Amino acid sequence: MRRSEEGQAFGANGGAPSLLELQETLYESANPTRRWLHRSRRDWIEAELRCTGAGAGRALEIGPGCGVYLPTLAGLAEEVVATDIEPAFLENATVALADLPNLTLLVDDITKTALEPASFDLVLCTEVIEHIADSAAVLRAIASVLRPGGKLVLSTPQRWSPLELVARVALKPGAITLVRAVYREPVLDMGHINVMSSRQLTEQVVAAGLTIESRHSGGVYMPILAEVGGERARRLASWLEPRLRRTPLRHLLWTQHIVARR
Repeated sequence: MRRSEEGQAFGANGGAPSLLELQETLYESANPTRRWLHRSRRDWIEAELRCTGAGAGRALEIGPGCGVYLPTLAGLAEEVVATDIEPAFLENATVALADLPNLTLLVDDITKTALEPASFDLVLCTEVIEHIADSAAVLRAIASVLRPGGKLVLSTPQRWSPLELVARVALKPGAITLVRAVYREPVLDMGHINVMSSRQLTEQVVAAGLTIESRHSGGVYMPILAEVGGERARRLASWLEPRLRRTPLRHLLWTQHIVARR
């Protein structure tokens, strides 16, 4: 794995180690619903990457977090680049993914990227744009770095999902202490400042010059029941998910996924 400081670096680490701890906890959470929500999203994205990205020359992941998708990308593409504005996240990947020789890490702000235009066959952007106010700029930048025919795999929360609505209250400073007591594991404000509806996301993707090839939504969160219902609540959520997906209530599912082509 190669480490580069190209691109633009931003500020101090500002709590990034805690965010890394949180991200790593989510996939192994003691709460069955919390664990299922994140694992099922991960499983869908990994399956889509294997379908979409097989044989890619160059792949890019924007905001790799704890690096859960980088081994998959490194196994699919000849060269993988991972970018983040937080050096702490890249430092974590440097240690955890040192055995990936075709991976390069760059500090870069995707909204004003220094990446070369039309240089990637595949871009992965999962759970990133909800943290950036100008998501339209992110999507335009992604379109600019994709080669003609290149693919974007993107996921982001849905605006009206119960989890997002509850989190706006439950993760405020006054309430988050109680939430931590319930879960008994790391819980932080998710930092979602730009959570879009399916319609808003579609409009921005199309305006960026990308063609949507497929979409998917998933993740059922039932307030209170998810916290106290244990494995039974998780099974109920898993049973409800495909049924909601086939109805107008699909906007209640937590995560929306899009595969788009330049």
